[in-house]
Amino acid sequence: MKLKTLTTAMILATVPMTGAFAAALDRSGQSIAAFLQPGNYFEAGISILDPDVSGKDKAGTSTGDMAGDYYFPSAALKLQVTDNFSFGLLYDQPFGADAEYSGNNLFTSNGTQTVLGNTLANPDVTGGTKVEVDTQNLSFIFGFQPTENWNIYAGPVYQTVKGNVSLRGDIYSAFNGYDIQIKEDGDLGWLAGIAFQIPEIALKASLTYRSEIDHSVSATESIGLADNLGALRDATLTSIGGPQNIPNLPPALQQQIGGLILAANGLQSANATPGKTTITTPQSVNLDLQSGIMQNTVAFLNVRWVEWSDFSIRPYKFGIASEAVSPLVSNPPGYAGGFNLVDYSDDQWSATAGVGRKFSEQWAGNVSVGWDSGAGNPVSTLGPTEGYWNVGLGLQFSPTPSTFIAGGVKYFWLGDADAVTGAHSVPGMDASAGKFEDNNAIAYGLKMGYRF
Repeated sequence: MKLKTLTTAMILATVPMTGAFAAALDRSGQSIAAFLQPGNYFEAGISILDPDVSGKDKAGTSTGDMAGDYYFPSAALKLQVTDNFSFGLLYDQPFGADAEYSGNNLFTSNGTQTVLGNTLANPDVTGGTKVEVDTQNLSFIFGFQPTENWNIYAGPVYQTVKGNVSLRGDIYSAFNGYDIQIKEDGDLGWLAGIAFQIPEIALKASLTYRSEIDHSVSATESIGLADNLGALRDATLTSIGGPQNIPNLPPALQQQIGGLILAANGLQSANATPGKTTITTPQSVNLDLQSGIMQNTVAFLNVRWVEWSDFSIRPYKFGIASEAVSPLVSNPPGYAGGFNLVDYSDDQWSATAGVGRKFSEQWAGNVSVGWDSGAGNPVSTLGPTEGYWNVGLGLQFSPTPSTFIAGGVKYFWLGDADAVTGAHSVPGMDASAGKFEDNNAIAYGLKMGYRF
């Protein structure tokens, strides 16, 4: 059976929403399918995600929908310079986050905070916990085709990252009121891969590796409780006649005041100390397969691995402050290793499988099923879902042999998750924050392409 004419139909398999709600911060899925198209080729697309994620905090109060809608564009240009050499330029937004809590729950603040048994007033610390992270990738790919069947490719990847996080609510204890703004930073990584094809039977296989990318960013951090705790420390010491009188107090009171002093000193020291924050986006591997299975019909499979288990973000001042307060909450006391703002325990595995069919010279469509493992449970309060299942439908219209418009929709059943704060790594610490169950999302994608 001769299936070469099905090449354009399989563009549907990459309607740009493959990773629209994947584990951790994964978004685009980082496909290179456009680079493997025959001849000269250009495409541009956009994906829109509408998630509905809610749960209950550890006190049983509803969080309401905390996941924000977002969209991310993609574009690709592929040039077949000679019979043996090709060049590609791919743009996508591989990682990101967009969420905000509202209402009256442990993830929001009304201007009062409870820390180490003390209730403090801080009218500047109000609103809900929120996070916004954006990345952009430009991949420059150089390909060598020794024969019609093989393609060996590699190239540099330029990536930018920026974002901001605000922690609000008593669930974060001394970090209620913490803010960080990360200025946009760019750095380089690389990719490499190999592909094999037999056009006569619509067979394609590719394996692509992407490296880690290290960012040393300038971040503006503020620990909202530092001055309040400092004022409480000073007032407490004044009330007992100075620090020299602490040994004369009952043991329980000595411990409480000692903890207050350590926390206040640590947070104020962190607030006053400048430094760089390191963010390393993870390495990944994509395996893509497709093959003709009958006349005008192909099957496709994408498998993706991302090393989230080695990913963490510990902003500079946040890290100093966490090292100062962790001895007060660890059990047994004394742990001074601090903790991360965000981290994950497992690597992400995901797969999408489906069937594409050409209905006529102008129309084609596909159906797919997807699965994502998540990156470990419990999860961060900034992204409280654990993997997913999804189903997708796509449709493509080709008004001319060299142009097409493709659209699709996917529905996601998001995995239930237990949310924890960053302090979950402190020995003996109960960092549980809430449970998030029965959540879902819907994604829409649109792509246009041109062969020339």
